[in-house]
Amino acid sequence: MAAVSSRYARAMADVVVANQLDPGKTTLDLEQMSETMKSSADLRNIWESPSVPQVQKFKLLDAVGAQAGVSKQVRNFLAVLIEQRRIGLLDEITALVKTELNERMGFAEAVVTSARELGSDERSALEAQVAKATGKTIRAKYARDPKVLGGAVVKVGSTIYDGSVRGKLQKIKQQMME
Repeated sequence: MAAVSSRYARAMADVVVANQLDPGKTTLDLEQMSETMKSSADLRNIWESPSVPQVQKFKLLDAVGAQAGVSKQVRNFLAVLIEQRRIGLLDEITALVKTELNERMGFAEAVVTSARELGSDERSALEAQVAKATGKTIRAKYARDPKVLGGAVVKVGSTIYDGSVRGKLQKIKQQMME
Protein backbone atom coordinates (compact mmCIF):
# COMPACT_ATOMS: atom_id res chain seq x y z
CA MET A 1 0.00 0.00 0.00
CA ALA A 2 3.00 2.30 0.36
CA ALA A 3 3.18 2.76 -3.41
CA VAL A 4 -0.52 3.66 -3.55
CA SER A 5 -0.21 6.11 -0.65
CA SER A 6 2.87 7.65 -2.22
CA ARG A 7 1.07 8.18 -5.52
CA TYR A 8 -1.81 10.03 -3.81
CA ALA A 9 0.63 12.07 -1.69
CA ARG A 10 2.57 13.21 -4.76
CA ALA A 11 -0.70 14.12 -6.49
CA MET A 12 -1.80 16.25 -3.52
CA ALA A 13 1.63 17.91 -3.38
CA ASP A 14 1.25 18.71 -7.10
CA VAL A 15 -2.10 20.38 -6.35
CA VAL A 16 -0.55 22.45 -3.56
CA VAL A 17 2.29 23.62 -5.79
CA ALA A 18 0.15 24.21 -8.89
CA ASN A 19 -2.47 26.22 -7.00
CA GLN A 20 0.10 27.99 -4.82
CA LEU A 21 -1.67 26.83 -1.67
CA ASP A 22 -0.19 27.32 1.78
CA PRO A 23 1.58 23.99 2.47
CA GLY A 24 1.29 24.45 6.24
CA LYS A 25 -2.47 25.04 6.09
CA THR A 26 -2.96 22.15 3.69
CA THR A 27 -1.07 19.65 5.87
CA LEU A 28 -2.87 21.00 8.94
CA ASP A 29 -6.23 20.45 7.22
CA LEU A 30 -5.26 16.90 6.27
CA GLU A 31 -4.01 16.15 9.79
CA GLN A 32 -7.19 17.56 11.30
CA MET A 33 -9.41 15.45 9.04
CA SER A 34 -7.28 12.38 9.76
CA GLU A 35 -7.66 12.95 13.51
CA THR A 36 -11.41 13.49 13.10
CA MET A 37 -11.70 10.23 11.22
CA LYS A 38 -9.59 8.35 13.80
CA SER A 39 -11.67 9.68 16.67
CA SER A 40 -15.01 8.76 15.12
CA ALA A 41 -15.61 5.12 14.31
CA ASP A 42 -19.02 6.00 12.84
CA LEU A 43 -17.52 8.49 10.41
CA ARG A 44 -14.81 6.03 9.39
CA ASN A 45 -17.40 3.26 8.89
CA ILE A 46 -19.63 5.46 6.72
CA TRP A 47 -16.78 6.66 4.50
CA GLU A 48 -15.32 3.16 4.11
CA SER A 49 -18.59 1.28 3.67
CA PRO A 50 -19.46 0.23 0.11
CA SER A 51 -23.16 0.01 1.10
CA VAL A 52 -23.46 3.76 1.81
CA PRO A 53 -24.24 5.74 -1.38
CA GLN A 54 -21.48 8.10 -2.54
CA VAL A 55 -23.86 11.06 -2.45
CA GLN A 56 -24.39 10.58 1.29
CA LYS A 57 -20.65 10.18 1.87
CA PHE A 58 -19.97 13.44 0.04
CA LYS A 59 -22.71 15.30 1.94
CA LEU A 60 -21.15 14.11 5.19
CA LEU A 61 -17.71 15.13 3.91
CA ASP A 62 -19.04 18.59 3.07
CA ALA A 63 -20.55 18.98 6.54
CA VAL A 64 -17.44 17.77 8.38
CA GLY A 65 -15.13 19.74 6.08
CA ALA A 66 -17.13 22.96 6.51
CA GLN A 67 -17.09 22.56 10.28
CA ALA A 68 -13.33 21.96 10.22
CA GLY A 69 -12.75 24.82 7.77
CA VAL A 70 -10.76 22.79 5.25
CA SER A 71 -9.92 24.21 1.84
CA LYS A 72 -11.82 23.27 -1.31
CA GLN A 73 -8.76 21.41 -2.63
CA VAL A 74 -8.44 19.30 0.53
CA ARG A 75 -12.16 18.56 0.42
CA ASN A 76 -11.85 17.45 -3.22
CA PHE A 77 -8.81 15.33 -2.39
CA LEU A 78 -10.72 13.61 0.41
CA ALA A 79 -13.63 13.04 -1.99
CA VAL A 80 -11.26 11.29 -4.39
CA LEU A 81 -9.96 9.10 -1.55
CA ILE A 82 -13.52 8.20 -0.56
CA GLU A 83 -14.53 7.54 -4.16
CA GLN A 84 -11.49 5.32 -4.80
CA ARG A 85 -11.96 3.57 -1.43
CA ARG A 86 -8.58 4.80 -0.15
CA ILE A 87 -9.83 6.94 2.74
CA GLY A 88 -8.51 4.31 5.16
CA LEU A 89 -5.00 5.34 4.07
CA LEU A 90 -5.54 9.00 5.01
CA ASP A 91 -3.15 8.96 7.97
CA GLU A 92 -0.31 7.45 5.92
CA ILE A 93 -1.03 9.71 2.94
CA THR A 94 -1.04 12.80 5.17
CA ALA A 95 2.43 11.97 6.51
CA LEU A 96 3.70 11.40 2.96
CA VAL A 97 2.17 14.69 1.72
CA LYS A 98 3.99 16.52 4.50
CA THR A 99 7.27 14.81 3.61
CA GLU A 100 6.79 15.46 -0.11
CA LEU A 101 6.04 19.15 0.40
CA ASN A 102 9.03 19.56 2.73
CA GLU A 103 11.27 17.92 0.14
CA ARG A 104 10.01 20.15 -2.67
CA MET A 105 10.39 23.31 -0.59
CA GLY A 106 13.83 22.42 0.80
CA PHE A 107 12.71 21.88 4.39
CA ALA A 108 13.71 19.11 6.75
CA GLU A 109 11.89 18.08 9.90
CA ALA A 110 14.21 17.56 12.86
CA VAL A 111 13.64 16.24 16.36
CA VAL A 112 16.14 17.65 18.85
CA THR A 113 16.47 15.85 22.16
CA SER A 114 18.47 17.44 24.97
CA ALA A 115 18.87 16.95 28.71
CA ARG A 116 17.59 20.44 29.47
CA GLU A 117 15.46 23.13 27.86
CA LEU A 118 17.52 24.96 25.22
CA GLY A 119 17.49 28.74 25.03
CA SER A 120 16.47 30.53 21.83
CA ASP A 121 20.09 31.38 20.93
CA GLU A 122 21.13 27.74 21.45
CA ARG A 123 18.23 26.57 19.31
CA SER A 124 19.14 29.00 16.52
CA ALA A 125 22.79 27.93 16.57
CA LEU A 126 21.88 24.24 16.57
CA GLU A 127 19.39 24.68 13.73
CA ALA A 128 22.02 26.60 11.73
CA GLN A 129 24.54 23.77 12.20
CA VAL A 130 22.02 21.13 11.15
CA ALA A 131 20.94 23.26 8.17
CA LYS A 132 24.58 23.50 7.09
CA ALA A 133 25.00 19.73 7.40
CA THR A 134 21.80 18.87 5.53
CA GLY A 135 21.66 21.75 3.07
CA LYS A 136 18.00 22.33 3.98
CA THR A 137 16.04 24.74 6.11
CA ILE A 138 15.29 23.05 9.43
CA ARG A 139 11.92 22.86 11.14
CA ALA A 140 12.79 21.58 14.58
CA LYS A 141 10.71 20.09 17.36
CA TYR A 142 12.32 19.95 20.76
CA ALA A 143 12.13 17.28 23.45
CA ARG A 144 13.83 16.73 26.78
CA ASP A 145 15.36 13.47 27.97
CA PRO A 146 17.59 13.35 31.05
CA LYS A 147 19.29 10.19 29.71
CA VAL A 148 21.10 12.38 27.16
CA LEU A 149 23.16 13.80 30.11
CA GLY A 150 24.31 16.83 28.11
CA GLY A 151 24.57 18.06 24.53
CA ALA A 152 21.88 17.07 22.06
CA VAL A 153 20.73 14.32 19.74
CA VAL A 154 19.26 15.51 16.44
CA LYS A 155 17.22 13.22 14.20
CA VAL A 156 16.58 14.37 10.63
CA GLY A 157 14.68 11.74 8.69
CA SER A 158 16.56 8.49 9.28
CA THR A 159 19.86 10.25 10.07
CA ILE A 160 20.86 10.78 13.68
CA TYR A 161 23.45 13.36 14.70
CA ASP A 162 24.58 12.44 18.22
CA GLY A 163 26.35 15.25 20.02
CA SER A 164 25.30 14.08 23.46
CA VAL A 165 27.55 13.29 26.39
CA ARG A 166 25.98 9.85 26.55
CA GLY A 167 26.84 9.22 22.88
CA LYS A 168 30.42 10.37 23.38
CA LEU A 169 30.80 8.08 26.40
CA GLN A 170 29.49 5.16 24.36
CA LYS A 171 32.04 5.93 21.61
CA ILE A 172 34.86 5.98 24.16
CA LYS A 173 33.64 2.70 25.61
CA GLN A 174 33.54 1.16 22.13
CA GLN A 175 37.07 2.35 21.36
CA MET A 176 38.38 0.94 24.62
CA MET A 177 36.79 -2.43 23.90
CA GLU A 178 38.46 -2.55 20.47
